[in-house]
Amino acid sequence: MIKTMVKIRVLAKSIRKHIRREKARIRRQVADLSEQQRQITALYSRFTGNTSR
Repeated sequence: MIKTMVKIRVLAKSIRKHIRREKARIRRQVADLSEQQRQITALYSRFTGNTSR
């Protein structure tokens, strides 16, 4: 049985903590769900360089 290794980009613990806190702030301050999702997507894209997330 051959397992393929998939590279997963792991963010530093401090960045994960920052993202978690920013997501909580966005969810508290923004009432519109679609606006929340847009801001959270923009937050991830700043750190991963990936806009699909």
